[in-house]
Amino acid sequence: MATITKKEVIDRIAEKTGQSRTNVKATVQLFLDEMIDELTNGNRLEFRDFGVFEVRARASRVAQNPKTLEQVIVPARKAVRFKVGRLMRERVVGKTVSEVAALR
Repeated sequence: MATITKKEVIDRIAEKTGQSRTNVKATVQLFLDEMIDELTNGNRLEFRDFGVFEVRARASRVAQNPKTLEQVIVPARKAVRFKVGRLMRERVVGKTVSEVAALR
């Protein structure tokens, strides 16, 4: 499995669209900044067939240090959750929505 960087994605988009790498880089970065801003404001981002990004509050909990077995309080925090959309699931996982529902 390979790791693809933002630079590589920008290069691919620039090549496919014929736009300059600089313009594509600025557009991609603006898109990512907007996503971060919206999630910071507590908004939900929904991209049909791709997926949904949302911020969820995680409650504080008691955990245990596995080395010392000491009880540690993990404070409450926010976490970004991504729920995969239909088209992405079908292309990546190879299962349709009805097949996934049948497994449940």
